[in-house]
Amino acid sequence: MRPGGHYNGDMAADARPLAVFLMGPTASGKTALACALRERFAVELVSVDSALVYRGLDIGAARPDAAILARHPHELLDLRDPSEPYSAADFRIDALAAMARIHERGRVPLLVGGTGLYFRALQRGLSALPDAAPAIRARLSAEAATAGWPALHDRLAALDPVAAERIGPNDAQRLQRALEVIELTGRPLSGQQTGGSGERFPWRVLKLALQPADRGELHARIAQRFDAMLAAGFLDEVRALRGRGDLHPDLPALRAVGYRQAWEHLDGATDAATFRDKAIFATRQLAKRQITWLRAELDARPIDPDRADLLDRTCAALDLFL
Repeated sequence: MRPGGHYNGDMAADARPLAVFLMGPTASGKTALACALRERFAVELVSVDSALVYRGLDIGAARPDAAILARHPHELLDLRDPSEPYSAADFRIDALAAMARIHERGRVPLLVGGTGLYFRALQRGLSALPDAAPAIRARLSAEAATAGWPALHDRLAALDPVAAERIGPNDAQRLQRALEVIELTGRPLSGQQTGGSGERFPWRVLKLALQPADRGELHARIAQRFDAMLAAGFLDEVRALRGRGDLHPDLPALRAVGYRQAWEHLDGATDAATFRDKAIFATRQLAKRQITWLRAELDARPIDPDRADLLDRTCAALDLFL
């Protein structure tokens, strides 16, 4: 059997319970497809989204609306307050527990989302990372005060291009941690985050990856969806978060795409048009990183979400697997 659970002659000997991973870039239609699959198969949905684990991040994180959730419940939504941390290791614990509950109900977990680190942490486990080193952190902060965080991002890009691809040039907290880990271990952070425990994953997995053939169509959907978020009150949502008084834009929850740009806009740093452009550009960059990650998942079955036969093709894959 291949690692991702594609069919071959060894499948009959594999007694692990079944699970489906439905992965794809933002705005590729993952939620709609997952709900359609739940209508046809004995599957239950588990969210794999690093923004939707936080309460109050609804409009800007494209949380399924109340009507969708009433008909198609999702596990692992609203787990934390935005002031609280939530890690890939936390996700792995929560996801395995949710999958076990679904299996006990006689159904198959279908994990749907775009957070590649969560999918990888779940299936492969995580390597233990070193504790923080205050002296190194202080030195890196001093360097950034002189040269700027983008200069340290350039350093990270030379040492760990995979981590640099997913960490923004002004994301001080994550840049500092990535460079700190490299200094402490002599190895790239990205390899250690997904190094794995060496244990066999206790589920047999079918991986489905929505990979648009036409990037232009995806970009158009990203812009359309963001405009719909604005019309639905996204800025009011961010105003409410700001009004709490205990949140700031460097928290992991508020580094989610769109939220940082909205916070800057409400600070008066950008006008409305610039805010919209920056948020859409950041979302397109996120989608690019997600597609790059998906292409490295060689055991995933790629499916073009823009094909007219998307649902039929996906159902055929699940028919074979289940």
